[in-house]
Amino acid sequence: FTRRADLLNSERMRELDRYEAENDGDYELESVIAAYLRPVFGLIRQGGQGWRNFCAFIGNASSAPELTELLAQKFDPVVKRFIALLRKAMPDADEADLFWSYHMFLGSVTIATMDTGAIERASGGLCRLDDLDQIEPRLVKYGAQGFRAVCSGHGASREIKK
Repeated sequence: FTRRADLLNSERMRELDRYEAENDGDYELESVIAAYLRPVFGLIRQGGQGWRNFCAFIGNASSAPELTELLAQKFDPVVKRFIALLRKAMPDADEADLFWSYHMFLGSVTIATMDTGAIERASGGLCRLDDLDQIEPRLVKYGAQGFRAVCSGHGASREIKK
């Protein structure tokens, strides 16, 4: 766990730092999200099933209260770095909306990187979790639209009609 978590986190920090250095002052939401996602998809491409298993482990461990502190220790610095760049891409976003959006985005990332076979069954094989070239850009777009919807001031503050 520690070996893979440290590698993923160092790759994510490197990508976020690189993006910020190359785009000082001009941040695009999709590009920030892509920089955050690129390392996990790259590691899955390179390391295959071992990284899929790691992603599944993280997804499962996230629901175990006894592992909360370990996960926070490993992942919170990267989350805070990602949120800081999101804030630069969306300077008018409410702080709580950014964190709620991240929380929901993380659920999407977790499901998209776990090898459950659910999408293959539901789509009759049209969509496959081993097709990372199809998943990654869609997850960037989906995540960006989710952040925009909640953080625009229109998503979170409106009451949902029943």
